[in-house]
Amino acid sequence: MLNWGILVLRLALGIMFMAHGLQMAFGLFGGPGVKGFSQMLSGLGFVPAILWAYVAAYTVLLGGLLVIIGVQTRLVSTMLLIFILTAAITVHLTKGFFLSNGGYEYNFIIAAICLALILLGPGKFILFKK
Repeated sequence: MLNWGILVLRLALGIMFMAHGLQMAFGLFGGPGVKGFSQMLSGLGFVPAILWAYVAAYTVLLGGLLVIIGVQTRLVSTMLLIFILTAAITVHLTKGFFLSNGGYEYNFIIAAICLALILLGPGKFILFKK
């Protein structure tokens, strides 16, 4: 059952990150696209914002895909953990814990899943077997 549980974590995390990556990179699902995302990052003090927008958008998009298929799960989960902690610290931390106030509640759960996958690895249900 452990491998099924890991698969559920991988699918949930990967789908969520891919959807957000599509928003950030291409403006799908009502997202800002890379230009709008870059403007938001600029407002947060990221320089050069356009570079960080591309790095973040494609880390999230491709990272989500790699987590789903189970490729380099620990490494990719570490990169996604860094991304979500950065979001929590730069955007949500000052707003408290609860999501209803713009807090880091959602980031906390995502970070916990990333950490679980770093500790557990991809499990046995992966696209490419060693």
